[in-house]
Amino acid sequence: MEMMRAARLHEIGGAFQIDEVPLPVPGKHDVLVRVEACGIIPNLRNVVTSFPTWYPFLPLPELPAIFGLDAAGRIAAVGEGVNTFKPGERVYVNPGVGCGECRYCRQGEPTRCGDYTFMGYFGFGKNSTSIFRKYPYAGYGEYTVAPVANLVRLPENMPLEHGARLGYLGTAYSAIRKSGLRPGQAILILGATGTLGVGAVLLALAFGAGRVVAAGRDPAALERLVELDPQRVIPVCWGGRSIHEQVRERMGDGVDVMLDTLGAKASAELSVDAMQAVARGGRIVQIGGVAGPIPIDPHPFMCAQLQYIGSLWFTPAEADEMAAMLSSGVVDMSILEPRPYCLEDINEALRDIEACGNGFTNFHISY
Repeated sequence: MEMMRAARLHEIGGAFQIDEVPLPVPGKHDVLVRVEACGIIPNLRNVVTSFPTWYPFLPLPELPAIFGLDAAGRIAAVGEGVNTFKPGERVYVNPGVGCGECRYCRQGEPTRCGDYTFMGYFGFGKNSTSIFRKYPYAGYGEYTVAPVANLVRLPENMPLEHGARLGYLGTAYSAIRKSGLRPGQAILILGATGTLGVGAVLLALAFGAGRVVAAGRDPAALERLVELDPQRVIPVCWGGRSIHEQVRERMGDGVDVMLDTLGAKASAELSVDAMQAVARGGRIVQIGGVAGPIPIDPHPFMCAQLQYIGSLWFTPAEADEMAAMLSSGVVDMSILEPRPYCLEDINEALRDIEACGNGFTNFHISY
């Protein structure tokens, strides 16, 4: 039996261990990918330590388990029913898997599936456990197996370590599409200096936003965002005056769209503050999972015709669109600073990303 190395978690809150596990064999409609880069998720330590307590309704894979959300590499083998992808192709593996049977999966919207599951991360439904069992190999292993429908071809001019960042970019891309942002409109990115926020700023500029209000707590990182386009990027640093007051001073009518990228440990008060900067008829899109609840007064929302939209991840079709944008050069990924780690250093990488990570640093496992 052929074997491979994988970083596996054996107990909640514990460290990852490097184990030898059997090399997987792809099913009829699956592909085997040799992983060359896999993103390191800043939230991973929270997931494998606190999610069973914080969010018991979001199941984790049975332990010991291989984690690793954003894998990119080359196809090593394909199942007998796979015709369009060939060994050797460079791909990103979209880790989001639906049940394949519900009406949302059948109409090409797996992110709406009640059992949607992230391979190598966590799930959203009671049947996620069965999906984890079907696809137990994720990005922190030398090889992963995924449904062929989840593959995204990567352009030749994209380094594979950039492919390992597509999870964050795709989340922002899908949210901007849902927001209906039109060229020339103004968008507020809340949490703009984080990993999700930096990608959102890059994409908002590529979508033709007239003004991109970057709100964050790191003044130096905000200045780096301004350097991307000094005419269009407006920095707002929180910590003193309210966010919405600073935005309204510069744009009296407010912004047309707000993307909330704040994570689980952020204060919901920041979200509530920033929402007051949204213009009448504007859209607020939640993609960060800020700790709630978020108080919303229905009457002002009705009168101002505001919309609060939840957006989860992105479909492989959206990833194909985004890959085409990246290939064309309208999104400049060169601003990302590579920070590669060997698989054996996964625990060190998780400590580093919590201690000194920012949205410009591309933390990833490199094989």
